[in-house]
Amino acid sequence: AALNGFQIDVQLNIMSFLSPQDLCHLGSTSCYWRAAVQDPLLWRYFLLRDLPSWTSVDWKSLPDVEIFNKAFSEVSDNALYDYMAVYKRSCPQGRRSLKSSRPRYGAVTSFLQSLVTQAEPRFAMFGPGLEELDDSLVQKMMTCPEILLVAGLPHRQIHGIGSGVSFQFNNGQKFNIVTLYSTTSVERRRAREEQAVAVNKMFYQENSIVGNQQAVHYSVIAQVRKVCEVVDGFIYVANAESHREHDRQEELARILAMIDPTLGPPNRPLLVLSCVSHVGVRRIPCVYVAHQLQLNLLRQPWMMQDTVAATLDGLLNGIEWLLEEANCKNTQ
Repeated sequence: AALNGFQIDVQLNIMSFLSPQDLCHLGSTSCYWRAAVQDPLLWRYFLLRDLPSWTSVDWKSLPDVEIFNKAFSEVSDNALYDYMAVYKRSCPQGRRSLKSSRPRYGAVTSFLQSLVTQAEPRFAMFGPGLEELDDSLVQKMMTCPEILLVAGLPHRQIHGIGSGVSFQFNNGQKFNIVTLYSTTSVERRRAREEQAVAVNKMFYQENSIVGNQQAVHYSVIAQVRKVCEVVDGFIYVANAESHREHDRQEELARILAMIDPTLGPPNRPLLVLSCVSHVGVRRIPCVYVAHQLQLNLLRQPWMMQDTVAATLDGLLNGIEWLLEEANCKNTQ
């Protein structure tokens, strides 16, 4: 028995040097290897090792926080976690393969839908990542036509707030982004220079009692409410720089105020850009940010995508997902 245990340990140690993709291929060769590569200890190692490097996660693939908090020996429903299934569902490569394996008639449907003239989908963009970073995400979006083409600057207004900027995605689809700042440009500049936190004028606070504790609840001001009522989705720009302090509970309260189902359809998608200023800045992994923001509590589709303001890395991946979700909602 001791010898068999030693052989198993050696086998697991050797397999840990293989990639998860290699292990999946190995498991398809025989019944023996299929059972061997499904070892939960091995896949828990892969999950905890690779998860910080994943650049996106969504509402269907976010790993349960209990996976990180519970010891390996603890059981759930009298069974160990299926770490292999969690890994394959959560990693970006696995999500892409599932997407590419969808029935081909989906592509035909998308083509037919493109022949129908539709209004530009509109998205409200807000969040501390728009204002706290050294590089401006919005300015970069406006000045990089090789990445994202500015298609127009409409002059109409939504109850006092500019209707935003129209962009054209690389497939030719146009969409509109209404950027909502918490303060004026002068106040934002002063806050950055003084490294202070500016008062957010988009929300007003309403305190309530939950149990024996006071809970913070926000509502949006009247002008922002009108925007929330007409947009097709939301873009939240989170500050993911690890050297800064973040009040994620406060951020969640403001996200909930914006996506309040009383302001519009409850299934409108939310894209969260986990943003840093430039490539050299150390970031908080997006899966960790998703748990910090408690996005698992949201009821509508959401996706979190790592983004770099200075280069727009990752932005198009997020916009592609958002447009697909918005189009699906509009055709239902």
